Amino acid sequence: MFARLTRPQSKFVPIALGAAAVAATAFYLNRNNTIIKNDSKKVFVGDNQWIDLSIEKIIDESHDTKKFIFKLPTEDSVSGLTLASAVLAKFVTPKGSNVIRPYTPVSDLSEKGFIEFVIKHYDNGKMTPHLFSLKPKDTVSFKGPIKKWQWVPNSFDSITLLGAGTGITPLYQLAHHIAQNSNDKTKVKLLYGNKTPKDILLKKELDDLQTKYPQKFEVIYFVDKAEGDFKGETGFITKDYLESHISKPSEKTQVFVCGPPPFMKVNSGEKAGPTDQGELVGSLKDLGFNKEQVFKF
Repeated sequence: MFARLTRPQSKFVPIALGAAAVAATAFYLNRNNTIIKNDSKKVFVGDNQWIDLSIEKIIDESHDTKKFIFKLPTEDSVSGLTLASAVLAKFVTPKGSNVIRPYTPVSDLSEKGFIEFVIKHYDNGKMTPHLFSLKPKDTVSFKGPIKKWQWVPNSFDSITLLGAGTGITPLYQLAHHIAQNSNDKTKVKLLYGNKTPKDILLKKELDDLQTKYPQKFEVIYFVDKAEGDFKGETGFITKDYLESHISKPSEKTQVFVCGPPPFMKVNSGEKAGPTDQGELVGSLKDLGFNKEQVFKF
């Protein structure tokens, strides 16, 4: 993990409201110069306010994907997100249009001082060409949280995570927090597909998680083309493989799926909208799962 960040210079500046008031709580100016109250130091509290965060560091994850680390308003700030949730990112084009996209953080939700995202560059995209043009100290506007699934420890004996490409981010958020929670006995199996071993995102973090919590977390990598000393499966995540290697449909298990449209179409079908899971189709339906037993990020 990263060392504690120094207190950043941002648009969140304390306002003098009298010694007694300041002693009791903290007040800040958001980017629209509106006074907001921050008792708990949670940054994303669902108040519909856009917050500017500055980039602390950018790290290459693969040839087309980077990890962006953003400073939170103070070194004691936490994101305020719950498991599992995301945020919206925004920038304004030169013509004045808003470009807004959702991103799931991969940093620990209780971590203080920073939040980080793993983001893939899309040549024809509107957001990622802008993000990939930025450098440390540049800012991006965020708001949230966008709650995806309210995780309750020990709701299931086991869960299966099916992912491909950058679809790993919400699945990693789940796996990371479940595995490290000693009070949560849920067993997690992740099946993660990519084109080549070099395209596997968060591999070090996933391998470390499996090494540290072998009784709770297992990851199986799939690649279209194996290279070097790759240890995993070559080819797609097939229905036959799922039938032989994941828990059978029951009230004691749940499947979470996230990946590009072709991956979703084969395994579960795509979501019909941001809050509409759509119908369950594909491999998981063929294996006997019902709509309530599969969640699409």
